[in-house]
Amino acid sequence: MNKFFEMLHELLSPEPQAVEEAYLAESVDIYDLERRMRTLDERRLNPQWGGLLSHGTA
Repeated sequence: MNKFFEMLHELLSPEPQAVEEAYLAESVDIYDLERRMRTLDERRLNPQWGGLLSHGTA
């Protein structure tokens, strides 16, 4: 039964890259896109900042 829940979690959990791409796709203009890109870069460099998009990889 545990294996079932692991598989279900994998299916329902979005990949970090997909979450980031969706976040960037919501940009309203080039300036917003650049700000969002900087935010993602900063979160990668400082994972202790946390947040929805932070997955702790550099």
